[in-house]
Amino acid sequence: MIRICFAEDDAAMAVQLRQFLDRYGAERSLELDVQGFASGEDLLRGYDNGCDILLLDVEMPGMDGMETARTLRERDAGVVIVFITNIARYAVEGYEVEALDFILKPVSYFAFSVKMDRAVRRARQQARHTVCLQLADGMQMLDTQDIHYLETQSRMLYYHTAKGVFKLRGSLSAAEKELAPWHFARCNQCYLVNLRYVSSVAQDKVQVAGHWLEISRRCKSAFLAAVAAYVGGGA
Repeated sequence: MIRICFAEDDAAMAVQLRQFLDRYGAERSLELDVQGFASGEDLLRGYDNGCDILLLDVEMPGMDGMETARTLRERDAGVVIVFITNIARYAVEGYEVEALDFILKPVSYFAFSVKMDRAVRRARQQARHTVCLQLADGMQMLDTQDIHYLETQSRMLYYHTAKGVFKLRGSLSAAEKELAPWHFARCNQCYLVNLRYVSSVAQDKVQVAGHWLEISRRCKSAFLAAVAAYVGGGA
């Protein structure tokens, strides 16, 4: 299920967006939960449950799309924002709110579907999931986005995270199966890397959240392919 919200004050355009989204979901075999709003103010009032992708008309009366996006970013740093506008210059302002893309009016279905493909890939990359670690002194819940990489030593697993390092007895293979949908890949037999934290690859090493890890010959091809696919998905 992909949750999509849109804010569009023009009734005819709102109908077209719903029709495009219905067609897009059917063609891509995607289950979409779509919620529409007639203004930026209505969107902010009804945004309690959040969404994965937000389509925002830039030029709306009252609170325009840019102002709405700035306010929303304070509440939701992860939502994928795509602006809809007939003025290309707004692209520069869009960087301030980390907008992924722009759809120019009049909107054709082909252009819309291409932009939506990119937005869906980004939303899937940013999907959140929680893992439960059974530690010696209790239980620790971790968001997968907070995990930098996993390390195995002497049958122990070390979760290197934004919250510190957590140690527990476990199998890297089992962790790999659990984390595979959330963009983790092995760079060698001892490390499982969260691809969102890969910042550099140099010869046989990869930099992950500031740490250099070795890329083994055995894992190199598959790991580099995973990195390329991840980067390509967000492009």
